[in-house]
Amino acid sequence: MQAGTPGAIVRVQSPDGPRWAVRADDGGMRSLGTTLGALLALPLDAARRAVDTARAEGSVIDPGAGLLPPVDEQEVWAAGVTYRRSRDGRTEESTEPSIYDRVYTAERPELFFKSTAARVVTDGEDVGIRADSGWDVPEPELGLVVNRAGAVFGYVVGNDMSSRSIEGDNPLYLPQAKVYTRSCALGTQIVPVWAAPEGPWAVRLTVERDDEEVFTGSTTTAELARDLDALAGWLVLALDLPAGAVLLTGTGIVPGADFTLAAGDVVRIEVDGIGSLTNRVVVVGRRPETQETR
Repeated sequence: MQAGTPGAIVRVQSPDGPRWAVRADDGGMRSLGTTLGALLALPLDAARRAVDTARAEGSVIDPGAGLLPPVDEQEVWAAGVTYRRSRDGRTEESTEPSIYDRVYTAERPELFFKSTAARVVTDGEDVGIRADSGWDVPEPELGLVVNRAGAVFGYVVGNDMSSRSIEGDNPLYLPQAKVYTRSCALGTQIVPVWAAPEGPWAVRLTVERDDEEVFTGSTTTAELARDLDALAGWLVLALDLPAGAVLLTGTGIVPGADFTLAAGDVVRIEVDGIGSLTNRVVVVGRRPETQETR
């Protein structure tokens, strides 16, 4: 099990079933005594009091079978074209490049639905590439855990798996390129804003194939063209989130057109001070009959 950040919130597969816990200063787990949804329904100061109390006084939890994805009722949303490199990558793959230039500089960000809580995978589990896609990449991202009022409660590592061939064929195919089985991975821990080191944070991506590195890249959240609080504000502008949500903030690491993921690859993502995420790649779904006979 990964070492974690004191004060971070995790979802534990305990002998009594899934439970939410806080990492204590001694490295152990203390019962949070509530769900993440209930915590994110509170104002930020009340949520902090609940977490701090649990960290100091909560009952000890046996982590049992390990850690689960750090969501219960939360939807996962994502922002696109928030880094210059992501804009350039979208332009590279698309037949309609000018729309990405406009999104990059517009006041309104690109926000899209990514995953239900039930579809999220976490560290050590498989991520997917679509069987009907020929160009696939991981997108390492800082995730914001947003409360019901739209305030940023904490941070989590994320991977917005994407089919560049499907999205590049037509921007209207974005949901199919982004939303499918095993397309959304989140790290095991949520680091509350008061427990996180001061940003910006370095982000690193490594892809291994047959035990050899086939891609490596890095960036920093200082390269984000959007303010994190403003992104969260846009998410809740006309959307009720009674149990909060996770908002992935976009990627600044986009492999070039000469790279695509393959089954068996291992994707490793790190965000300094927030956490890490390691997943093996598998193929999900099937090709349509018309594609198979080409």
